[in-house]
Amino acid sequence: MAMNTPRLLQGRRALRPLKARHAAECESLEQLPNIGPSLAADLRRLGVSHPQDLATRDAFQLYRSLCAITGRRQDPCVLDTFLAATDFMRGAPARPWWTYTAGRKAVYGRV
Repeated sequence: MAMNTPRLLQGRRALRPLKARHAAECESLEQLPNIGPSLAADLRRLGVSHPQDLATRDAFQLYRSLCAITGRRQDPCVLDTFLAATDFMRGAPARPWWTYTAGRKAVYGRV
């Protein structure tokens, strides 16, 4: 089985997909650094079906749309994670979502 198979099976237990090291390696939303099954599902609700879609999307707009769709304010960490994902898909190195917190607070304040 190939190393970049989105979901590897070992017996009856499914393993998590491997995280991409570069945007070009990313074939599923779950391969994005910082994105797990829950946030991948949220991105799909927002019309993002492939990681490459994030290269042209605005993280703040994604966050506001998710708040509107769910009818509640999302944790600001979600915005940090969207910032990390969009930045990664534009060619930036993978960084933990929390490295975006200070910049997000400086640009957007309290969301």
